[in-house]
Amino acid sequence: MKHKLFAKTFLLVGCLLASLAAHAQLAIEITGAGANRIPVAIARFDGENALPAAVSDVVRGDLQRSGLFSLIETGPQALGADSIPDLGNFRVRGADAMLVGSVTALDAKRYEVRFRLFDTQRQAELGALALRMSASQHRATGHRVADFVYEKLTGLPGVFSTRIAYVVKSGKRYQLQIADADGENPQTALASREPIISPAWSPDGSKLAYVSFEAKKPVVYIHSLATGLRSVVANFKGSNSAPAWSPDGERLAVVLTKDGQSQLYTVNADGSGVRRIASSSGIDTEPAWSSDGSWIYFTSDRGGSPQLYRVAPDGSNLQRISFSGSYNVTPRPSPDNRSLTFVTRNGGRFQVAVMDLASRQVTILTDTERDESPSFAPNGRMILYATEVGGRGVLAAVSSDGRVKQKLSVQAADVREPAWGPLPR
Repeated sequence: MKHKLFAKTFLLVGCLLASLAAHAQLAIEITGAGANRIPVAIARFDGENALPAAVSDVVRGDLQRSGLFSLIETGPQALGADSIPDLGNFRVRGADAMLVGSVTALDAKRYEVRFRLFDTQRQAELGALALRMSASQHRATGHRVADFVYEKLTGLPGVFSTRIAYVVKSGKRYQLQIADADGENPQTALASREPIISPAWSPDGSKLAYVSFEAKKPVVYIHSLATGLRSVVANFKGSNSAPAWSPDGERLAVVLTKDGQSQLYTVNADGSGVRRIASSSGIDTEPAWSSDGSWIYFTSDRGGSPQLYRVAPDGSNLQRISFSGSYNVTPRPSPDNRSLTFVTRNGGRFQVAVMDLASRQVTILTDTERDESPSFAPNGRMILYATEVGGRGVLAAVSSDGRVKQKLSVQAADVREPAWGPLPR
């Protein structure tokens, strides 16, 4: 992975494949955990042995991988949603919270999952919920239960029900894949014999924008994940690259060379209304919108070295954001717009950093050497990025405080170009 300010080489020649199951699945390894993890007891759900796999196992896996929770053993006995657990006993065993649940068949195909979460310290119920599902939806339901527990215990939305997009290179084959946040259920959205670059999620999670070179030049497309159909967004003279969605999903920021060097433009999602929003004698690239739509952050070498800037979508109020170091690229604002993740050169290594936008204080989060493409989780807690380990591309994730770390890899394949999807609606 080589870091350059200039727009990446966008090469894509391939066929459009809609929702084909992929053989390559991400394996997640926890390499660091939070200092003060919340101890939680998760009992086996009553009746879940009728399912292909246990919902409670999905919940345990999600919470453990987050690095924020430690699991307290409850034993093999199932505890239903109507049971009254011995909260005092589990408090003595170290649990701060306890989850119990039931799975009940409604008919031959449908089930109801009911669960309750307790605070063992206060001996009180924190909340309860009932969800309906088919047997094949046991993993999706487990993610929703884990999201419920995460939010009740941390105050932040859980992201276990979200999806991630990434590119897998195996031999001469490239695949744009979509998977659950835990790496399960990978699906191939696009396959090619040439590289696939820069997937970007629409705000509602129903589409991906990307760049294809199959027309012998870089062209920006929008790809519907439900139908596999796509449409052209930007096919102007020269290069069309780096799509980034506006928060309302109506426009994209793109980088075009139709008037010379790489510069920033906005374009409607149907390809109409192209408008230049910034102008410089250097190269402007890698745009990203703030979640409130007030700013478009981008990388530019207009000052002599690659640095971070922002501009209002109408082209006004241009501001430089980064001032420390000679190389800062790929700015991505947090969902609450309070911080900015980016890649900085630090002693010859390219590492993921985060900037507090109020104080402009910068913290380097990773200890790897070739980091690229940082992407915030939609709750702002984790940052997904690409890096190299042993000469092979892998994905990794780090918490915004740098304490929790994960590595996501596919056996015998390079993985890169990650993008974390939005919260489900």
